[in-house]
Amino acid sequence: MEKTLNLTATEIGLKLAQKKICPVELTEAYIEKIKGFSEADRIFTTLMAKTALSEAKATRTRINKGVTYSPLDGVPVSWKDLFDTANVQTEAGSALLQNRTPSINANVIQNAKKAGLTSLAKTHMTELAFSGLGVNPITETPPNSIDSKLAPGGSSSGAAVSVALNLVSCSVGSDTGGSVRVPAAWNNLVGFKPTHGQLSLKGVVPLCPKFDTIGPIVKSVEDAANVFSILRSKERVNLEEINLTDKKMAIIETSLLENLDETVKISFDQNIASLIKAGAQISFIRSNIIRDTLKLASTIYSPEAYGTWKHLIEENPSKMHPPVLERFRSGASVDGPEYVKAWQDLEILRQNYITLTDKFDITLAPTTPILPPKTQDLLKNNSYFSERNLLTLRNTRLANLMGLPSLSLPTEINFCGLMLMGKPLQDIQLLSIGKKVESILKR
Repeated sequence: MEKTLNLTATEIGLKLAQKKICPVELTEAYIEKIKGFSEADRIFTTLMAKTALSEAKATRTRINKGVTYSPLDGVPVSWKDLFDTANVQTEAGSALLQNRTPSINANVIQNAKKAGLTSLAKTHMTELAFSGLGVNPITETPPNSIDSKLAPGGSSSGAAVSVALNLVSCSVGSDTGGSVRVPAAWNNLVGFKPTHGQLSLKGVVPLCPKFDTIGPIVKSVEDAANVFSILRSKERVNLEEINLTDKKMAIIETSLLENLDETVKISFDQNIASLIKAGAQISFIRSNIIRDTLKLASTIYSPEAYGTWKHLIEENPSKMHPPVLERFRSGASVDGPEYVKAWQDLEILRQNYITLTDKFDITLAPTTPILPPKTQDLLKNNSYFSERNLLTLRNTRLANLMGLPSLSLPTEINFCGLMLMGKPLQDIQLLSIGKKVESILKR
């Protein structure tokens, strides 16, 4: 069974449908592996073993009758601990929400259950999802799956680590500024952020509702497409077979390529060379649009985040990790007219970006400009924590600000994701191109 746990979620789903493995035995294997893993409590907030086994038995009955609900029927999934789960504590990594227990499931969990996914566990995350490092001294910090001394990436930290360590087949996180793609990159996984609004946020603990998105952290682009279809309760996505010579890609030589760690730069250059060798048409362009957009981030994000949580934060500020508390409170210094003007500027920049990239199918960038820092270094120095956090999220948050779908792919070098950004609402096209790029990077 251990070899099976190494497979992608889609490969496992196919074996289940073909009756080559039993969904109950599969779920039992995951539960046994989690219980035997010494660091499991740092990754999972809750192991829902009883519920998962019940769901697995229902899948076994269906499959024996020749019925499957989806390509991932019977596949175990973990959920970031901000998705409301009926009768299960959902605390969003925050002491402010201690013992919060919803009575009904989030919409996306309801959709997953209809598709037969087995909900196995809830995963740790950073406080209220407002950090890209994955470090949370208030609850738990999951160990990076490649090097346990390093930050796992966040805010969907446990989600990524649970998949990377083969403790679950796939996971679902949230992405407001990079919280799916950063941990995916730092754990050598695929992370997909759909266009904002494609997936229901009902029953999801908010951070910045104007930017919050839901996305899968998985082992392949095909997995991402299948989970995406299930979460939005649509028919299975059939990814188009792409010829790279027909697609135009752009690299915008401004902020996203500045101050790169040397290893990240080497990885990115190698990936671009591989794509060009495979026939991709890649153009290098320059524009101030990216820099001007990124400058708006603090004026737009922090006021919405603080406005969402001020009532609870100020009742018990001592319950929060200081640099996270400071980031929330920075929203108080932005006045109404400044916030409105920033949004007006952003809308103009979005239109300018669409014009700039109109003739390109996707744009490319490193997922993160830096490698994961050591967790202990981040905990020792709050200023270092804040500085590394902002730099970690610099590249990914562009897609959130611009309202773009975005995909992070693992590369040959650990921690170095390649980020693809598509056009608004063209999520399936992005995934199709991503699958082709994935095949080239794996050669």
